[in-house]
Amino acid sequence: MDMHKRINAAVARAVALGQTGKAPSQLSTALGYATTPGGARIRPTILMSVALACGDDRPELSDAAAAALELIHCASLVHDDLPCFDDADLRRGKPSVHRAYSEPLAVLTGDSLIVLAFEVLARAAPHAPDRAMQLVLTLARQTGMPNGICAGQGWESEARIDLSAYHQSKTGALFIAATQMGAVAAGQEAEPWHELGARIGEAFQVADDLRDALYDIETLGKPAGQDDLHGRPNAVASLGVDGAIRRLKDILSGAIASIPSCPGEAKLAEMVRLQAERLTPVVEPVQAKA
Repeated sequence: MDMHKRINAAVARAVALGQTGKAPSQLSTALGYATTPGGARIRPTILMSVALACGDDRPELSDAAAAALELIHCASLVHDDLPCFDDADLRRGKPSVHRAYSEPLAVLTGDSLIVLAFEVLARAAPHAPDRAMQLVLTLARQTGMPNGICAGQGWESEARIDLSAYHQSKTGALFIAATQMGAVAAGQEAEPWHELGARIGEAFQVADDLRDALYDIETLGKPAGQDDLHGRPNAVASLGVDGAIRRLKDILSGAIASIPSCPGEAKLAEMVRLQAERLTPVVEPVQAKA
């Protein structure tokens, strides 16, 4: 099974756990709606790539970690789109969950996906209890406070924003979780993988800032111009388009250089390069909105 199919299968199994028994039908279907289609599944792809590079000796644990991470990411998107935050009508080219199902069900969908993520890790614990506990701790740290994605959302309510802390939490946290959880699932220490995740996360934040500034709603599959609309700090506002593009390339070069020594180091570096290529066309002016 190729990696993308493996990840999608793991996510599908995880979502199915929340759809069994006498579950309320609308909330049950909303879980599937919020997690499909999955797009590139970039965070679990990074996690799985790291696990494979480190040996992937407990594939059941790697699958659970990848699914749990993706569930947290999808939950964050559901909550991001709510009227109290971005009030976005579209996500991944289709109506956002609160538009398709109602605001109360969107809140419950996001909450349910978060809880389900940790259930998935708990269920995988028999395969390697010590690793599973570290996976739970790592994901919790990068999801909540003081430095996880909840903190990232919280920074938007502050009168003065620490741009570095904001980006590290808002976008970087789940990329740090991806690299660290991939290593832990394969029996490696988490800390050496922090820098790689942080650099990839920073690169994606800069790329997202560029997409938001340059692209239209049809290209993005979600509302454009949100940073400007909500007055958020972003790389384009700080550095300009050309400066943001240069910054993106510098970060990606640094990410490759930061990969810890491991059996699959060369393949992992190639994965990062492929992600760099995936990001680069996004910032080409020829596709920018008028």
